[in-house]
Amino acid sequence: MPGEVPGTVDGLTARSVPCPAASLAPVAVPDAAASSPSPTPGGRGGRFSVRLLIVAAAAQLGLVAAVVVVAINGFPFIGSGGDTRGRAASSASVPTPTIDRFDARRAMRIAKLQLDAGPRPAGSTTLRRVAVKLRAMLPSGRFEPVPGHPRLRNIVGELPGPGPVIVIGAHYDTINRPKGFVGANDSAAAVGAVVELSRALTRIRRSALAPGIRFVLFDGEEEPRPTDDFYRDALRGSKAYVQAHAEEVRAMLLLDYIGNQDLRLPREGTSSPSLWQQVRTAADDVGVAKVFPDRVDASILDDHTPFLRAGIPAVDFIDWGYRYQHTLRDTYDKLSVRSVDAVGETVVQLIDRWPAQSGP
Repeated sequence: MPGEVPGTVDGLTARSVPCPAASLAPVAVPDAAASSPSPTPGGRGGRFSVRLLIVAAAAQLGLVAAVVVVAINGFPFIGSGGDTRGRAASSASVPTPTIDRFDARRAMRIAKLQLDAGPRPAGSTTLRRVAVKLRAMLPSGRFEPVPGHPRLRNIVGELPGPGPVIVIGAHYDTINRPKGFVGANDSAAAVGAVVELSRALTRIRRSALAPGIRFVLFDGEEEPRPTDDFYRDALRGSKAYVQAHAEEVRAMLLLDYIGNQDLRLPREGTSSPSLWQQVRTAADDVGVAKVFPDRVDASILDDHTPFLRAGIPAVDFIDWGYRYQHTLRDTYDKLSVRSVDAVGETVVQLIDRWPAQSGP
């Protein structure tokens, strides 16, 4: 998980996103006198009134319990994987793109492949097995070592073109806590999207002058233990990549929390404004401008940060209000194919029209 930059947050708390309390309407208990039949000899009507009252009270208690369960576990009208900033979480609030060049369902299958493997901390045997499968899905896929971390390796794929290149990246490790964490939105969905982007961009006709594209899945984004210096102890794969390749890169697009329902991606606070404006233009072109509101959100330390510090324009696609971040509830059912599709089609459009744009 990325770290928040202290003192630059507009009302958000680092690493903690509260769940909204359930909105429970009062439940009226029927008046016994009004709802009971008239007494009959022997008191049968009175006993019937008591039974009716008990049944009604039990039904109301059951309704209250159901509402509480819904509030805890998420529901489209209360929140099911979206954020906690007053939005009604529903995948229907994410528009369907008007262009179809990105296969979001295929990206979701790649996300599920990772989740089915279980927790995947950096350097683990499980992650290394998953890495072999991911490498095979990328064009000219290869491993690059992370110096100083013998069991860590970035996965790199490439589409040819003149340099400097555009990097499209995501991290493919999961944090090692809480035990059992599988990271559906952090960041299996983004990995699936990057892999599918490599396939979608292979099929579009690009100018011979269009820059090369590199697809980089970063290892070691998560800190191995709690830390008071996230940049120092985390982002290991992206720092190593920039150290080795900074002069070869013209711009960087980082996908992170991009799969949750009711996705909203305002500009992350440190992301390059001019490049972000190009992203928003591309989103408008494909009919999903609603997903990219024209406002600035929290500033985050993430895998784009080493690129920014090297003077490379970079943007972070991250819905920081995702309510299940770093919890055992960050699971496949919290993902939305509409959200992944909106991001995928936006990036395809951005890359497709790159030669016609000014900027990085």
